[in-house]
Amino acid sequence: MTRIGRVLAYVTLLAASAVTVLPLLYMVSLSLQTEAESLAGEPVLVPETPMWGNFVELFERAPFANFIVNSLVVTCGITLSHLLFDPLVGYVFAKFRFPFRDTLFVAVIATMAIPFFVKMIPLYVMMSNLGWLDTYQGLITPFLMDAFGIFLMRQFIQPIPDELIDAARVDGCSELGIYWRVVLPQVKPALAVLGVFTFVFQWNEFLWPLVATSTEGMRTIPVGLTLFSQEYFTIWNLTAAGAVLLFLPTALIFLASQRFFVRGITLTGMK
Repeated sequence: MTRIGRVLAYVTLLAASAVTVLPLLYMVSLSLQTEAESLAGEPVLVPETPMWGNFVELFERAPFANFIVNSLVVTCGITLSHLLFDPLVGYVFAKFRFPFRDTLFVAVIATMAIPFFVKMIPLYVMMSNLGWLDTYQGLITPFLMDAFGIFLMRQFIQPIPDELIDAARVDGCSELGIYWRVVLPQVKPALAVLGVFTFVFQWNEFLWPLVATSTEGMRTIPVGLTLFSQEYFTIWNLTAAGAVLLFLPTALIFLASQRFFVRGITLTGMK
């Protein structure tokens, strides 16, 4: 690549990075503005006096601590469930032979084409009949497994040599032992990808918690932020402060698992 081409590539990357980061920076700026600045009608990138008290006011004007706890319980419960069940089902589809295996796998993948709006009403009726609306189990149970996670883990487990698994069987290892001691250590990057994707998606999930909860005490953060938005008026600085708190855990999760995550994405592309 010539020097001019390299310069153009860097300029393009910087411009794309600026477009990506600017909304985040403005959200942080908005979270530190006074209510007058946020309603002035003109964007303010650097507040005159950062209002760190907005984050304190956020907890005073709404049960935000409850929202955080609810989001953590629901998101971590679903993420752990995916990390437990998705690789297990993917292992069965990848390494076991049984009648209609491929047909069942196609049926599982086909569920990815069903919009959530189609499944929402049956799920709501089911949770209502079980008495699980406005409960943690009602928020977690419908998402214990995911077709994408099963597909991802099957694709990563399939290349593991059958000879390695057969050798473990000859040594007297049980099927669960093979899964835990032989298979899972081979797919750590895929587990990181699955965990990050699941956590980020469920942490930001809005529709199902909105439908499945009716009391303020069971709201998650995305639903709880609607308390600051009324029919004719929105408290933008407090909404942005809540959005910053909503963003921080996902950023920390990504930074903590970045090495495995990037490796898993790279291997996924190679497959």
